[in-house]
Amino acid sequence: MEKEKDLKKELEILEKEMLKGDFWQDKERAQSVLQQIQEKKAEIEGKDKYDIGNAIITIFSGAGGLDAEDFSKILYKMYYKFAENQGWKIFLLHKNENEHGGFRNITFEVKGNGAYGELKNESGVHRLVRLSPFNANQKRHTSFSMVEVIPKFKKIGEVKIEDDDLKVEFSRSSGPGGQNVNKRDTAVRLVHISSDISVRIDSERTQNANKEKAMSILEAKLYKKLKEEQLEKEDISKISKITSIEWGNQIRSYVFHPYQMIKDHRSGVEIRDINKVIEDGELGDLINKA
Repeated sequence: MEKEKDLKKELEILEKEMLKGDFWQDKERAQSVLQQIQEKKAEIEGKDKYDIGNAIITIFSGAGGLDAEDFSKILYKMYYKFAENQGWKIFLLHKNENEHGGFRNITFEVKGNGAYGELKNESGVHRLVRLSPFNANQKRHTSFSMVEVIPKFKKIGEVKIEDDDLKVEFSRSSGPGGQNVNKRDTAVRLVHISSDISVRIDSERTQNANKEKAMSILEAKLYKKLKEEQLEKEDISKISKITSIEWGNQIRSYVFHPYQMIKDHRSGVEIRDINKVIEDGELGDLINKA
């Protein structure tokens, strides 16, 4: 109760500062104050402060071969459309694409107010059932992709990583910073040795920019892992854990054949108009009740 009182007092001071006539003369300070106001309000309402910020999403293909990699592309397009509907922006950070245009994995940032809070429950295994376009006999095929959603940290250093626990690797980038910029090795891969968590970024034009972005994502992954371990001790499962990308672990099923239905296995919500979700990105009923 005392903490809430202090938060409200701090919020009142910040809101008074915002009313000053010269508030917008220092744009950097003004943006900082607005961000602090959002964070204080979120904390008073009982939200994790990262809920109001951006999200980093990685989609990994699991069991199912080419179908799983195609499913990862379908999920990426679905989230892209959903973000577009919210007025958010998407920035591609890294992709590992197969010869058919599917993704073995893809990482992107969803930039918009409240993006992480809205999307965090999408973390988990997603299952696709359909007649495979990659099977000559058009047989029904089941495949899996895993979605990981982590918060975008505002600054590096929010999670402590020791220098001797970090491995840094450089390689040729396939993006704008690679082959077109004096053939320099601009792609960066960071490995947190003790947890074996790795991040690869090749979207920026310089090593430093890719390394900074990779470090921010690595910290967020470690933050999520620490939260999972904490919740596990408390026997609470509010954050979806990384599990095997296969049968029995799915949070949602997308069935195209022998009938059409999307079902969220946590909330029980069923949607028959699958194109409304897949093509139009109308995820509201699924996300809000997950």
